[in-house]
Amino acid sequence: MLLQDLIRIPSVNPDNAALDQADVTHEQAMADFLANWLTDTGAEVTLEEIQPRRPNLIARFAPLDGRPRILLGPHLDTVSVENMTIAPFSGEIRDGKIWGRGASDTKGPMAAMLEALRENKRILADLPIAVDFVAFMGEEASQHGSKHFAEHHAKDYQFAIVGEPTSMDIVHITKGSLWATLSAAGVSAHSSQPHLGDNAILKLSRSLLDLQENLAPVLATYAHPVLGPSTLNIGTVTGGTAANIVPNYAKAQIDIRQTPELHSAGGALQLLRETIAQLRLPLTIESAHENPPMETNPEDPFIQKLLATHPRTQLVGAPWFSDAAHLSATGLPSICIGPGSIAQAHTKDEFLDLSLLEEGQAFFSAFIRSLAD
Repeated sequence: MLLQDLIRIPSVNPDNAALDQADVTHEQAMADFLANWLTDTGAEVTLEEIQPRRPNLIARFAPLDGRPRILLGPHLDTVSVENMTIAPFSGEIRDGKIWGRGASDTKGPMAAMLEALRENKRILADLPIAVDFVAFMGEEASQHGSKHFAEHHAKDYQFAIVGEPTSMDIVHITKGSLWATLSAAGVSAHSSQPHLGDNAILKLSRSLLDLQENLAPVLATYAHPVLGPSTLNIGTVTGGTAANIVPNYAKAQIDIRQTPELHSAGGALQLLRETIAQLRLPLTIESAHENPPMETNPEDPFIQKLLATHPRTQLVGAPWFSDAAHLSATGLPSICIGPGSIAQAHTKDEFLDLSLLEEGQAFFSAFIRSLAD
């Protein structure tokens, strides 16, 4: 089974992996397997190395000859396998399910797309709308793959179908995010004389409380009718070196999920900077990584064709972000769809029901055939 083969290839995002997982990281092995599989299926395959051992894959079944093009685009990487309670790369089949890291997010949607392409390989070169398969590196952290592809290739496409576990609903609206590291500086001293120092942990803690009390209500005013409000989460706090030393440094990582309304008003990073300045908080923004929200017009003809493929498929929004948002930000209409539930993504016992895999393959196959009409 193709999905078994995909799960058995470790492709943990190295930015997410534990320090002792170096042997299971990077996307190269997945890309190499797919390159051979797709070549055998009739595609012309290109690997574009974005970072060492971390390529994007582009597979074309028809030449760049001016006809309209769309892409099927899952990602190559998975999150860490740390603390999983099942063998992460076994691809075991039992109880009507296939188990392992990536079964749901997102090797299941990938396998459904690939099998649909193989099923229709005899017609792909002659369709009036070309269908490419693109696999992105690095989606689970920083999205360097989709950003690079958007910059260099998005202009060649009219629509992007990004593979994510959405229960085969069409996710056309998503929140964006801001991941930021905030730090506070202090002065070290012996813990027996704390008055001689300046405790960075206390400064950071008080500032985070101020942020929560003042920024969260403002974020809530930037609400979307489907996605709800923009939100703030304080995810990690670290600082100090020992119990008997007044800490001179502390930091926290925060996650702001932003709606299209907040993005249009200047974005989460600008609002964070303004709030820190207005409250005169002793915080420094050490690093910040901002992802845009996505809102694709439901009247897009490809969305309408997807809706017509299966009567149960519906338009939905999601609070998470994906590679689709970076493609959409360049003006390329994009959505997410695939078999399986986001509730199973990243879990300690990740699985995908095999009946859902078959349903996803049938959906993508029917959609590809509909492009001939």
